[in-house]
Amino acid sequence: MGQPIPPPPPPPPQIPTTAATSTSSNESPTRGGPEWWRQTFSYVTGLGMTEGERAQFESDWHRKRKDAECAKCEKNLQYLIDYSTYAPTTLLVPELGVGNTMFAGPIIRFMLENIQQANGKLDKSNIRCLPCNQFQAGGFSPKYGILLCQNQLRDRGHLEDTLAHELVHAYDHLRFNVDWQDLKHHACTEIRASSLSGECRWTREAFTRGIWDFSQHHQDCVRRRAALSVKNHPKCKDDAQAAQVVNQVFDSCFADTRPFREIYR
Repeated sequence: MGQPIPPPPPPPPQIPTTAATSTSSNESPTRGGPEWWRQTFSYVTGLGMTEGERAQFESDWHRKRKDAECAKCEKNLQYLIDYSTYAPTTLLVPELGVGNTMFAGPIIRFMLENIQQANGKLDKSNIRCLPCNQFQAGGFSPKYGILLCQNQLRDRGHLEDTLAHELVHAYDHLRFNVDWQDLKHHACTEIRASSLSGECRWTREAFTRGIWDFSQHHQDCVRRRAALSVKNHPKCKDDAQAAQVVNQVFDSCFADTRPFREIYR
């Protein structure tokens, strides 16, 4: 999170068609058809398939998987841009009293509107779904925009949390002139993004990450995830320095919930 987005990876090398290759990538068999079953069985068992056919089968499989991941990511992204999620939540709003349950507004649309008010613009031209080699869900770069790692996102909810996280980085960059080479600046925006995006809510921690902590789980999650991001900064020496920098700025940055009135997710 918060690291420069690398350029898209080069396309995989094309496998030359040979006499031993029964179908080209443009003539791959229909899923569930007789030829598809024959090739799948041959690939799994290693019987009746040449090296050229195995290479072609793998190339077709990876291409189809990448296309399916991209289509899923793009569909979910468009939905979130159009609607986002209305979720029942508990807000601490002084005018309504403490602990009033109400329906929260759509976080993605809310963040996009606030970014636009800060003279920024993020849309599908600079929010991109691409495959990632690193184990990360997304990234933000002031130069390129937002990257969503289509091969790492489980579902629409995961994409929403990831996109909300990166939108907080974009908002901070526009509103607070973040110096991305400064570890304290980096730590502060990571604290805010982890806290405000929803990725540290109890249900996400418990059912996705298996962390069943009922006391201070939100703050602990924010500290942990912010330190993980800071640790990957080129200027950070080790885990100890990452944790130290996060602790130095935690109280003030955690308390800053702009553009929200409170932590609502």
